[in-house]
Amino acid sequence: MAGSTPVRLKVILGENNIEKLTLPNGIPESLEDLLSTIKTTFGLKGNFRLQYMDQDFGNDLFNLNSTTELRNLGTIKVIHQQTHPPLISADQSTSSLSLSFESDDSISVASNGTIILSSPESMSSRTQQWPEDFAIPQFSYDTELQLERGNTEYRVSQKMLTLSARMLSDILKRVAEEIYCYKAYPEDVHFCAAAEALIKKHPCLKEPGSSNGCYGWKQRLKYKMANYRTQLKLQGCPELCVNSLKSKATTDAVPAKKVKKPKRCEANFYPSFPTGETLDSMEKVRLELLTEIGIRDNEMIIADKMANTFAYRRHEVVNQEPSIQELNNRWPALFTQKEVRMELK
Repeated sequence: MAGSTPVRLKVILGENNIEKLTLPNGIPESLEDLLSTIKTTFGLKGNFRLQYMDQDFGNDLFNLNSTTELRNLGTIKVIHQQTHPPLISADQSTSSLSLSFESDDSISVASNGTIILSSPESMSSRTQQWPEDFAIPQFSYDTELQLERGNTEYRVSQKMLTLSARMLSDILKRVAEEIYCYKAYPEDVHFCAAAEALIKKHPCLKEPGSSNGCYGWKQRLKYKMANYRTQLKLQGCPELCVNSLKSKATTDAVPAKKVKKPKRCEANFYPSFPTGETLDSMEKVRLELLTEIGIRDNEMIIADKMANTFAYRRHEVVNQEPSIQELNNRWPALFTQKEVRMELK
């Protein structure tokens, strides 16, 4: 992103303090250089980190880990950090370990101040982020046999492989399934990565008329992914059914409106209930947690029940978008010192 073209950014320094920052030489290559520039320009002291406003996710704020995320006329926010955060003594009772959050009831848990609800002990249907190098899965035996022969011929004569309908269907289906292991709603960049990985592993699948050799594959994967989501939705997949028109409010009953999907760095966004569990059984465990939270030296039981009810808790947060106060009333164990430490580990 570094260059000679001037870049202008909006910098949020406080609730009612918004300044403009001009970078004559473009956005710095390193985050350290940007932090130093902001500190010098606005005379800031102490430690702070930056968040940036992502237009692809409804202008929500995300932690800035690389300057490549920034664009001209973008918005960043300065978050001051405490050098020595207050410590909580280990001998305090469970009730005194609850953490207080300064927030208004109107603040939703689904907003930028999202409280992480995952638990290390919980089982996850999607536990990995999108990989740096997308791995093409193994296809059926006959498809792999034809691809191996096609790749050998391509290296000799640069001849492309002619695909049968069955072979094409097998490739698209397996790649779509692999994509879904990481994202239910992949973006264009993810389809590009998958298509590029496909022709890199199997060069005989390159498209002569495409600028990058895989544009057609990217488009096919988009259509295949949409069809695959439809099939899973018909099978009752919770992560996809939550966005069906039947599950939306009357005012939001539009396919492209208020789509609930993971933000960056969220993996297990809307997991299924554990095998054999129902809404009633999960609610029963939640009520048991309200009793267990008042018993001393009961951390192991609480941790186990919190892990088992993770999916139930996620459904509640995504569907109802409760305020932090409402969530604290229903899930007080989530705000205890040990649970918070688990999330920050």
